[in-house]
Amino acid sequence: MIPATARAGIASWPARAEAWLDERGRPAWIAAMVLGFIAFWPVGLALLAYMIWSKRMFSRSCGARRAMSRHVAWNSTGNAAFDAYKADTLRRLEEEQIAFESFLQRLREAKDKQEFDAFMDERSRTASRPAADADA
Repeated sequence: MIPATARAGIASWPARAEAWLDERGRPAWIAAMVLGFIAFWPVGLALLAYMIWSKRMFSRSCGARRAMSRHVAWNSTGNAAFDAYKADTLRRLEEEQIAFESFLQRLREAKDKQEFDAFMDERSRTASRPAADADA
């Protein structure tokens, strides 16, 4: 007999796959459908039927759900202490995200500078080599 936790995991894999594809939007659904047609055409056909039936193909449902979830995050719960905590936490997370993105930008710029300096050094070495060969 299968344990209840294993049964829940088996039963929920379609829901997890649907949520994963929804997070990535319509292109992910289309890619999954194309891969389904390539692997086994009834799977692709079933995905196409599901996308049409659930209105994922012709509406902005995936993006609208994400936008709605962001809007719900700012709604008041009625508990002033919790709302203040939530606002402070969200503000702190946004600041951390901005700081992390600026760190990544500085890291990319440093890497680009290092690659450019290496290119210029190599270029100067190859430019000075033919002049040395011509003298000999």
